[in-house]
Amino acid sequence: MNKILVIEDDRAIRHLLCQLMKTAGYSVEIAKDGLEGLEKLRENKYDLILLDIWMPRMNGLEFLAQLRNESSRPKVIVMTADSTPETLLTAVREQAYLYLAKPFQPKVLEEMVRSALSAKLDSGAIEVISARPDWVELLVPCELEAAERIQTFMTHLEIDLASEVRDAVGRAFHELLLNAMEWGGQLDPNRKVRISYLRARRMLLYRITDPGKGFRLDDLPHAAVNNPPGQPFEHIKVREEKGLRAGGFGILMTRAMVDELLYNEARNEVVFVKYLD
Repeated sequence: MNKILVIEDDRAIRHLLCQLMKTAGYSVEIAKDGLEGLEKLRENKYDLILLDIWMPRMNGLEFLAQLRNESSRPKVIVMTADSTPETLLTAVREQAYLYLAKPFQPKVLEEMVRSALSAKLDSGAIEVISARPDWVELLVPCELEAAERIQTFMTHLEIDLASEVRDAVGRAFHELLLNAMEWGGQLDPNRKVRISYLRARRMLLYRITDPGKGFRLDDLPHAAVNNPPGQPFEHIKVREEKGLRAGGFGILMTRAMVDELLYNEARNEVVFVKYLD
């Protein structure tokens, strides 16, 4: 049975989390702040930690920083109502595994816990190069698990945007990131994709650089962008023959969701822009 440590100073939320996790079939222990959580961690072994941020004595960010020095380092899901870029990016820098905004739906938490517990323990670290709210730069391992993890953080950097803009940007980013990892990085976790996120008053810009040699559009018969006129699903046959995941609409779909989509000459770097006015 997986063992979970809940670190939360609010008594009602702590009780709720404890009951939810026990009902889901996990063994649960609780701590009222980061200091007590650290003491329990040194006495017991846990598979996962559910961590609040703003607590007395030792807050969640301080706990994450201290966790780097501990021999036991379970995955951590950060839970907080604080979605400011500074808090989010500090959590990423300190190797939080996933982020969950409060208030949350119990089913969302349960799904996130299952995902974290089922993931491999040696998942590559996400490296933070720049953590300014208007200029974020990350190095992310070329593995699908890391793509899903970083998506939970990046989505909340755009929480102030209109929902339709946020959804479009999120889908475009997700598709281009998967393409970079699969085709440029060959899903090799030892290789990294570089992500740059620039937020200006009137625009949002993403730049994704993969470690591959690039590609030519003419060499992508498995992509919808190369379908013959009047045959919008021809690429699906090619994907089935190659044993590729369902999809292939990435470039075509992304063009429709953002305002600018630019590739460098080799096509191993892509920039997309969404105007905010």
